[in-house]
Amino acid sequence: MSEQKLVLSDPATGKQCELPVRKGTHGPAVADIGSLYREHAMFTYDPGFVSTASCRSDITYIDGNQGILLYRGYPIEQLAEKSNFIEVAYLLLYGELPTQTQLDTFNHSIRYHTMIHESLRDFFRGFHYDAHPMAMLTGVVGSLSAFYNAAQDTRNKDDQEIFAHRMIAKIPTIAACAYKHSIGQPFVYPRNDLDYASNLLHMLFAVPAETYEVDPVAAQALDMLFILHADHEQNASTSTVRLAGSSGTNPYAAISAGVACLWGPAHGGANEAVLNMLEQIGDVKQIPQYIAKAKDKNDAFRLMGFGHRVYKNYDPRATVIRGMCHKILQRLGKENDPLFELALELEQIALNDEYFKEKKLYPNVDFYSGIIYKALGLPTNMFTVMFAIARTVGWVAHWIEMTNDPEQRIGRPRQIYTGAAQRDYLDPAQRD
Repeated sequence: MSEQKLVLSDPATGKQCELPVRKGTHGPAVADIGSLYREHAMFTYDPGFVSTASCRSDITYIDGNQGILLYRGYPIEQLAEKSNFIEVAYLLLYGELPTQTQLDTFNHSIRYHTMIHESLRDFFRGFHYDAHPMAMLTGVVGSLSAFYNAAQDTRNKDDQEIFAHRMIAKIPTIAACAYKHSIGQPFVYPRNDLDYASNLLHMLFAVPAETYEVDPVAAQALDMLFILHADHEQNASTSTVRLAGSSGTNPYAAISAGVACLWGPAHGGANEAVLNMLEQIGDVKQIPQYIAKAKDKNDAFRLMGFGHRVYKNYDPRATVIRGMCHKILQRLGKENDPLFELALELEQIALNDEYFKEKKLYPNVDFYSGIIYKALGLPTNMFTVMFAIARTVGWVAHWIEMTNDPEQRIGRPRQIYTGAAQRDYLDPAQRD
């Protein structure tokens, strides 16, 4: 069977261009434009790379029209219901679900890499008391390259694995330290006897003066959120990690670049924007007024946490987390809290209003995750930090995949130059 090709014709010259077509396991075929500039002196123009496949990947598949999200082929709904975050992390890193022995070994490795170097205490003290936790996270994650510089520029599989385990294990500790610094409390050391989510909750909320008991439902909610946020294909922050990593930089520096990208309100800050919106609405009685504003094309107000750039149907992650959101609110006695009452009323209107159903503006994962984080007692400036903890697994998996891809080259996007034409320098006295 002959190779499928996409044939393009230049109407000005009549010259034809044949582009090989590649097909993946799922999703649309792609035209391989690797020879386009070399043979035809042309680039493609695709702002934001929204129609460009920048790499091959076996990790995650999304079908936005059908509302499908697969990790290594497994539906997100099945993993969220039956698995746990550490098992999902293993799946994303190694490509297969682990045996019990493999899972135990991996879990042990993660638990025993959770501590960070004691000198990082001084690093945290260097941040102003009101520094944003994401600013601290970006800086401290990048600093790990100074402690583990032996991992730089390596393609050694063992070194890659050590980096992966260290990064996944230490990111909750770093995040908790950023939070403790921001509220003026002493750092709490990790506990190897606790699971991943419970350990994080303990480091966030325990204090030396008294015993802290982790709520198992809170840990379960956090574990589920981490599964749902672990990876999401070639999003902005993952693409940033790949682009930074393509230069051969230290992998911890590449992850730091991903953290910085995630900080943007258009990306990881969406769940924080949800809570800001709810506070802006203020009261259940104000909902009709803000619904009308959202429907008005001439009004700048937008409902945050509804609809999704990728999912043109219901966000499959929102389907999973909705039940947990209601469970955690009931568990913590938050159903009658004015803010959460407002959120639940807004949810019901969006699910039943014809305008929202027609536009497919369903509540997305950011809507529910923001509510859960708030119910757990986290301030809004920590929401993106929690997102970063979960997404670190995906970043690490993509970095490893990119590093071992024989087709991988240093990233070098092109452009259409629209500046001044070539001109000659004139001395100041000669300029008009």
